[in-house]
Amino acid sequence: MKKLTIAFLLFTLSALTSWAGDFQKGMSAYVSGDYTTAFKEFAALAEQGDVNAQHNLAVMYDNGEGVPQDYKQAVKWYTKAAERGNANAQYQLAHKYDNGQGVPQDYKQAVKWYTKAAEQGNAWAQFNLAHSYAHGQHVPQDYKQAVKWYTKAAEQGDAKAQTSLALMYGRGQGVPQDNVYAHMWSNLAAVDGGAGASMYREIIAERMTTADISKAQSLARECLKKNYKGC
Repeated sequence: MKKLTIAFLLFTLSALTSWAGDFQKGMSAYVSGDYTTAFKEFAALAEQGDVNAQHNLAVMYDNGEGVPQDYKQAVKWYTKAAERGNANAQYQLAHKYDNGQGVPQDYKQAVKWYTKAAEQGNAWAQFNLAHSYAHGQHVPQDYKQAVKWYTKAAEQGDAKAQTSLALMYGRGQGVPQDNVYAHMWSNLAAVDGGAGASMYREIIAERMTTADISKAQSLARECLKKNYKGC
């Protein structure tokens, strides 16, 4: 039994090493634009259960890279990877349900998978989930939940989430109304290229004293130093 166990472990390690090599070969081919080779490598690994290969194969079907675009096949492989906990696949699957691509439009499923991906730290999913709560799309409107998820995405440097969070503070939705924090987040969003952030910052500034603007700018600088965490 001991010899059999050791032999099995050696076989497993050998297989894992092979999988890793094949996956890297697929990634190298993909990056270089050799989609035919990349697709071949990812497809073989995906069939064997490699979750990262399943996600990448879905992406290639989704984009029509190395294979004709096929949303149904993309959904198939996103689902396999999502069910095994791949956060990016969960986000992409949610997006498919949200837009009815390759699968019947199903907002309940979209929110389910956005939530799973958001809970794993996917900033895009966090933003989409926050947006749903903020506007009552597919879920009951809940500003506190919106602020929660906008904040998590904003702390990862997502400019759209930072702009939205500024709006929430400016309107007092889900948080006490606070022009200083509205200015701070719109300022950070403007630095990160957020559309409309600079304009909103100026609108908020008109409601503020010089001292308040100075405080907001100081908070923005501190936030940048902390890489957006705990702002």
